[in-house]
Amino acid sequence: MGYFMDAFVAMWYRQIKRFWRAKPRVIGTFLHPIFWLVFFGIGFSASMRGGLSNAFMGTSYLAFLLPGIVMMTIFTSSFMSGISVIWDKEFGYLKVVLVSPAPRKASILGRSLGDSTIALLQGLTILLFGYLLVPSLNLINIIPLIGISLLVSITFASIGIIIATKMQTMEGFQLIVNLITLPLLFLSGIFYPISQAPEWLKIIILLNPLTYGVDVARILLIGVGNFNLIMDIILLSILSAVFMFLAMHQFEKTTIG
Repeated sequence: MGYFMDAFVAMWYRQIKRFWRAKPRVIGTFLHPIFWLVFFGIGFSASMRGGLSNAFMGTSYLAFLLPGIVMMTIFTSSFMSGISVIWDKEFGYLKVVLVSPAPRKASILGRSLGDSTIALLQGLTILLFGYLLVPSLNLINIIPLIGISLLVSITFASIGIIIATKMQTMEGFQLIVNLITLPLLFLSGIFYPISQAPEWLKIIILLNPLTYGVDVARILLIGVGNFNLIMDIILLSILSAVFMFLAMHQFEKTTIG
């Protein structure tokens, strides 16, 4: 058990350390959601004053958008973390991990939770910045929000790892992720209420794990949502456990040619 924890902590720490060393990545991952929030959120909110608040669950568009932007930050950061697996493949570090006596499950669990920790910190930073724009947010719910954010980040970090173990190049991974990212973002209720989507599109929206993370964030931060809070949490808990298990199983079978 002690050996398992040593490997887990080492990989968790490595993922956090390598992130903070990559200054352009740090700057980019914080600026991207801020640009969305400031230019997209404030611009649309200003143009929608005067009668359109009911279209956004009785709130301003900026208040409606902010919880989604927080989840978007967590989603993007955790999903893209799979690229570090490709990097380690190309530069040989993954081979060292695979041939070491450390349990592979501990290595991939530490890597996934390290990436999830980074995504969580980014999401909280955006939330605190957004609070300056929307001071009506219920920050009293920040503790349960942290728990939900961790479930969302684990889910998508695991999906990113599963995809990355199948890829041979960073270009291939980025191509697949770019094809998946935009549909997941726009079909999650971040930018518009899912109640306004056509019926055939709602089916796809309900299959998107990010939908439930966004819904929980809205319920906790602004008090409105589309689904039941408990059901959202149960679904996210199941999804995070399933995808983490699949990521560990896939990593167990990984070989370096």
